[in-house]
Amino acid sequence: MERLDKILAGTGRWSRREVRELVKAGRVTVNGITARSAEEKYDREGLDLRVDGEPVSGEKYVYLMLHKPAGYVSATDDPRETTVLELLPSHLRRVGLFPAGRLDKDTEGLLLLTNDGPLAHALLSPRRHVDKTYFVRVDGALDCSDEEAFAAGMTLGDGLVCLPAGLERLEAPNEALVTLREGKYHQIKRMLAARGKPVVYLKRLTMGPLKLDESLAAGEWRPLTAAEQGALKALEGK
Repeated sequence: MERLDKILAGTGRWSRREVRELVKAGRVTVNGITARSAEEKYDREGLDLRVDGEPVSGEKYVYLMLHKPAGYVSATDDPRETTVLELLPSHLRRVGLFPAGRLDKDTEGLLLLTNDGPLAHALLSPRRHVDKTYFVRVDGALDCSDEEAFAAGMTLGDGLVCLPAGLERLEAPNEALVTLREGKYHQIKRMLAARGKPVVYLKRLTMGPLKLDESLAAGEWRPLTAAEQGALKALEGK
């Protein structure tokens, strides 16, 4: 059970003082009944919470799918670069969201933004080996020897040891789908550079059970569906 002012302030839209004013003005309803006090306590689960008749999510955690465009860094704050959080409206930048995993500045595609630390840990923990799939375009032509090298695992010239990975060539000779079970720094770029075929374009398509919604243009986002949330949370129990 949590106080009404805490639940509403947790959305990032109002301060606790503003919530008290909303309640005093009779603008907040809970389960169809006008709230009488901002100090009333409720269980978030199944809560029908409205301000001026408009539904407001009372969920503790937020889960957003972002189609990250190139030119943004996967960080919550950066003094020199534009971060992915700057693609969100102001109230969502005040609820403690962070990228669950990172994409390079010039890499596009699926990025999960959440304030659920345990879930992010489950996704990123090396021992869980959550698969991530990328579309890649290289300078050069990929061949079966590249597929074999990825499948066998690679040790790069700088000593980086890469687990076996998938490389599936596509119709264009310079394009492929790459599947990793780890996420080391610039890993795909380093692996393909070692094969003499530098990456010219990279886009993440999947992360565990989560798939990029291709209806989202680069820079657009949406909340995860209940089914997507459930599939991700199932990873915490593994």
